Amino acid sequence: MQKNKIIVVGGGYAGLRAVEHLAKNSQNDIVLLDKNPYHFMQTEVYDLIANEEDFAQVSVDLFTFCSGFNENVVFYKQDVTNVDFKNKKVITDINRFRYDYLIIAVGSRTKFMSNVIGLKEHAYGIKALHRAMYFKQKFEMSLFRRVDKSGTSCNALNIVIAGGGLSGVEIAAQMASFSLEFYSNNNFICRKLNIVIVNSGEHILKGLDEKLVVKSDIRLKELQVIIKNNRKVVEVTKTSVKLSCGEVMHMDFMIFAGGIEPSYLVHALDIAKNNSGYIISNKFLEIPDCKNAFVIGDCTTIYNGNDEAVAPTADTAEQMAELCAKNIDNLINKRALVEYKIKSRGVLIALGRGYAVAKIFGMYFSGYIAFVMKKAIERIYSKKLDNRSYKGYKKIFKD
Repeated sequence: MQKNKIIVVGGGYAGLRAVEHLAKNSQNDIVLLDKNPYHFMQTEVYDLIANEEDFAQVSVDLFTFCSGFNENVVFYKQDVTNVDFKNKKVITDINRFRYDYLIIAVGSRTKFMSNVIGLKEHAYGIKALHRAMYFKQKFEMSLFRRVDKSGTSCNALNIVIAGGGLSGVEIAAQMASFSLEFYSNNNFICRKLNIVIVNSGEHILKGLDEKLVVKSDIRLKELQVIIKNNRKVVEVTKTSVKLSCGEVMHMDFMIFAGGIEPSYLVHALDIAKNNSGYIISNKFLEIPDCKNAFVIGDCTTIYNGNDEAVAPTADTAEQMAELCAKNIDNLINKRALVEYKIKSRGVLIALGRGYAVAKIFGMYFSGYIAFVMKKAIERIYSKKLDNRSYKGYKKIFKD
């Protein structure tokens, strides 16, 4: 029996979940392509930056992960540069792969606005693991320098986070919590730290539940995080940030979490995109006019029953992946495709050590219990991937 050649482009949350479901059919030959040899668990980046976890705990090796399935899944570390949809070929920097079915799941990247002077040169994005690692090291060295200079000078460490969305809020809270505990536990004489969130909206966490917004705002203020609403960053230098109101703030370093855009591959593809540059998908997650090609995750936009865009989260990406795998199976078996009905099943916001706020299936939680819930979900996810990766590792390095 002829096997189904399926290519998945992108080893993020959506791509890995699609591989897991498609691999259950032994008649599927699956190729996973990504320019990076690892999956980066972006939902845990705040723990990485604040030294709660190291990079091995927030990443999974894609070679061993794919080897952990039966012989029908393989990973290639190759950079996809284009797709020939007419002839069903994926083009990489090394090779060309023919497919029967294609899934594009390349996610998104930090959008460094070109109209903000100096932003790309002097700010850090944290959606990529190497950028997050670089910032983590810079943060640690900055703390050390303050300690090293104790007794002679004690200048404040100034951190600016542009963006009051989920990523910006979680990173600010975790860094503030870590720093307060770090200085307190070690009894250092120099313990000045300023963390500022610059937010363009009237309040942080735009679009999220009002109760979660209020609790998050209170928690950030308890952690001594300064929130500047209704302001935008207009210029960044090596040592300062200028805001739209004219204020100029001194800074040691800045994280930009104020926007995302499609990956460079999406820009290169000659297919229909919306006004924001994301790939247009139909109600079955197919790419219009591209036979047997699907798009899932952050590189497309889906809508709820009220025609409102569904927030791009790991949860929604995985739901899309499961439906996509089902629809590919339906195509293979000549069954009707299923329309997506995807919505967020809950929101969990980490706000420093031992504290979170959450809304799960309509119920609210806060404090330590919400923190435990968030950690449990993250651990279950990472443990499943680690088990698959360990199985692949044992297969590769068997005695």
